[in-house]
Amino acid sequence: MIEIPSDLHKDVIPLAFLLGTWEGAGVYDFPGAEKCNFGQEIVIRHDGRAFLEFRSRSWVLDNEGEKVRPLENEHSFWRITSNPHGTKGARGIEISSVRDDGTVEIWYGELADGKPQIEVSTDAVARIEGSAPYSGGKRLYGFVAEELLWVGEKAAPEVPLRPYMSAQLKRVLSPAQLIKDINDLPDDGIAFFR
Repeated sequence: MIEIPSDLHKDVIPLAFLLGTWEGAGVYDFPGAEKCNFGQEIVIRHDGRAFLEFRSRSWVLDNEGEKVRPLENEHSFWRITSNPHGTKGARGIEISSVRDDGTVEIWYGELADGKPQIEVSTDAVARIEGSAPYSGGKRLYGFVAEELLWVGEKAAPEVPLRPYMSAQLKRVLSPAQLIKDINDLPDDGIAFFR
């Protein structure tokens, strides 16, 4: 179920399905880097203005699923740039992003018509001298069966665009939501177990 906060800016209501804290795991595989499984936490929130704030932390996992070391951190801002209030037709998406390796990206794409799916591609990439070679990417995000699924594609000067990272994430309930759910239990608490 998708809840729309009362203070969410009207221009980003179509992105409400993204809000929350998401956790899960995925696979990282790109030439020249170590192939690995990774854990990820994504926090997507709003402050009432016409954008969503996206923060992602990921880390390499060992064979037992334990954290080994950080993999990648990203901080971005998501906006709807065209058709924000339309009931039909795709909506334009714009993302400005910075990653911990010194890469800055501008992404453009669309929120699909009638389904919670977003596809974006890089329009501009800038990077500091020490960051890994990178020339562009594509991403697809989808809200499927109450999970956030995503796949990223990446290109470098010597590597054509190819999938390199994907994850399956579940929404984490906030303590406030848990308290609300507890308050909905019958007064004696016993009826829940009958």
